[in-house]
Amino acid sequence: MSMMSEFKEFAVKGNAVDMAVGIVIGAAFGTVVTSLVSDIIMPPIGMLLGGVSFTDLSFVLSEASAETAAVAINYGNFIQTVLDFLIVAWAIFLVVKGMNRLQKNEK
Repeated sequence: MSMMSEFKEFAVKGNAVDMAVGIVIGAAFGTVVTSLVSDIIMPPIGMLLGGVSFTDLSFVLSEASAETAAVAINYGNFIQTVLDFLIVAWAIFLVVKGMNRLQKNEK
């Protein structure tokens, strides 16, 4: 079997197409969740914490000078990313749980 025919067989299989669709939808879903966290959830939390924006939180290791930029650990961005991940993971968990329940009811 030639390499081209093997590739054609792989690409046309349902699993590869389903995986591609899942990746595209997952990327779009991730963008929506990132917007949800940064634009909807985090502003009220920042307001409750005294008007702090998480993305602005950092620990400066070296101040900026005329020749160099400041060196800082941006832990606020890390907090934002962790919250994004947790919300995406929770949403995926709920979707998988719902799909398992539907498959269980079909049997």
